[in-house]
Amino acid sequence: MPRPVRPLAAGLLPLLVWGVLAPGGVLAQGTGQAPGQPPGASRPGSPPAPDPVFEAARAAFEARPEAERRAVQDALVWAGSYNSVVTGTFGRRTYEAIGAWQGRTGGAGTGILDEAGRAALIAAGEAARRAARFTVAPDPATGLVIGVPERLLPKRARVPGGSRWQSPDGRVTLDTKAFAPGDTDLDALFAQSTAAAPDRKVTYTLKRPDFMVVTGETPAGKFYIRHAAGPAGLRGFTLSYDKATAREMDRLVIAIANSFVPFPGEAPVAPPRPVATMPDPGAPAGGAVSGTGLVVGPRRIVTVLPGPCAGPQAAGQPARILRRDEGSGLTLLEGAAPAAPSAVLAPAPGAPGEDVIALAAGADGPVVTTGALATGGVLAPLQPGAAGAPVLDRSGRLLGLVARMPTQARLVAGVLPPLTHPLVGLEALKALLGPDAPAPPGAETRPMSAGAVAGRLAGAVVPVRCGP
Repeated sequence: MPRPVRPLAAGLLPLLVWGVLAPGGVLAQGTGQAPGQPPGASRPGSPPAPDPVFEAARAAFEARPEAERRAVQDALVWAGSYNSVVTGTFGRRTYEAIGAWQGRTGGAGTGILDEAGRAALIAAGEAARRAARFTVAPDPATGLVIGVPERLLPKRARVPGGSRWQSPDGRVTLDTKAFAPGDTDLDALFAQSTAAAPDRKVTYTLKRPDFMVVTGETPAGKFYIRHAAGPAGLRGFTLSYDKATAREMDRLVIAIANSFVPFPGEAPVAPPRPVATMPDPGAPAGGAVSGTGLVVGPRRIVTVLPGPCAGPQAAGQPARILRRDEGSGLTLLEGAAPAAPSAVLAPAPGAPGEDVIALAAGADGPVVTTGALATGGVLAPLQPGAAGAPVLDRSGRLLGLVARMPTQARLVAGVLPPLTHPLVGLEALKALLGPDAPAPPGAETRPMSAGAVAGRLAGAVVPVRCGP
C-alpha cells in the first residue's frame, strides 16, 4: 500500500519550490525504501531494491501521452492529493498521490489508474477548478501568465508595475509585478522580501541566479512571494491571505504557482482553459440544468422537483409527469429515456458514514462526486443542479435521490465544500415507483471504485428542467 501523504499544510511550500529545481523539469520526488520492502533488503549506502508495484505504476503512467500525464497531476492537485509541480513525470509523490486518491474513492490504492478511474479523477479535478473559476491567462500589465481563482478574487485593478486581484473582503490578495531591466535586481528583491520585522516571520527562502521564493507568516496571515529574472527584466507575484482561509488557499497556492510563466515567449504556454459558469437550477433559460433524472426503466425517469414544474423536459425532450409526491417532490416522468443500464434499489438503507457516490447531470455531462451518508442526508460537495441526483453505494445500488439544492453554490475560499443535503430514501422511492421500481439484484454485488460505478451508470443520468 502507498505510504500516507502528508497534509497539504505540512511542508507544502518547500516541497512545491523544490520540485522546480530538479534537472530538466523532473521532480525531486524522494528516494528511500520502497513501500512493502523488508527492512535490510538493501545494504546501507546501496541503492534501494526495485519495488515491482512502484515500477508497474511508473510504466502504466509513462505509457500515457504527456498531456494526459500532466492532466492527471493537475487533477490530483485540485483533488487535494498532490502538492508538487505539474511536469508529467512520474515519481514517488505522484505514485502516493494516485494511491491516496484511490483510497479515498474506494479503490485498492495500487497507484495505477484504469480508464474509469482516470476519468473520475479528471472530472473531480475539473469540478474543483470550475468551482474556483480558475483561469490561466496573460496579465496585460506585466506580460507574465498566471492562474487566478476568479470566484474568490473577483476584484481586479491596475497597480504600479502590475495588476491586483482581491477578494471582496480584502482578506486574499494576488499582486503581479514587473521591473524593466536595470530598475532593480534579484538580490535587492530577495533582501527586501526577507527583511526582519517584528510582525513578520519568514518561514522559507530559496534563491537561485534566475528566481527566488520567500514564504512567511504574519500574526493573521500567510504570504508567498516569487520572482524570476530574464532578459526582459524581473517578473513575479505575491499572494497573501488570511489564516482563516488557509485550508483552501494552501491548495490554491500550488495551482497558482504551477500556472506561473514569467516569460511566456521563452516556453510553450497552454491556452487558457474555458471556465463554465455554474448553472442556476432556478433559472428557466433554455439549456439550463434545473436538476437530475435517473432512468429506472423504458421511458421511465425518476427525479425530484421541489416546486411546480410546467413543461418538464428530460434529456432535452418533452416529458410527462406520471406520479408525484408533493411532500418530497419525488416525481416519476414518462419521456424518451436513453437506453442505459438502470440502477437497482439497495436492499436496505445505508448507515451514517458509509461511502457513497452521487451522479449529477452537468452542462458537459454527468458529474461524479464522492461523499458519505450523514444523519438526515448525504455529505458531499454537490453543485447546483444536483437535485434528483442518484446516491449510490459502492456496489452501484440506489440508496436515494438528493432532495433539494440551493440555487447558488456556497463557496469557501472559492471552492465548494462538502455540505449535508437531504435525501429522499428507499421507502419513498418504493412507494412512488411501485411496479416501476427496479428489481433488486439476484445476488450480492461486489464493491467497486467510484470510477467503475460512474462508468456503469453515467448513461442513466439525464438533465431535467422545467419550462418551455
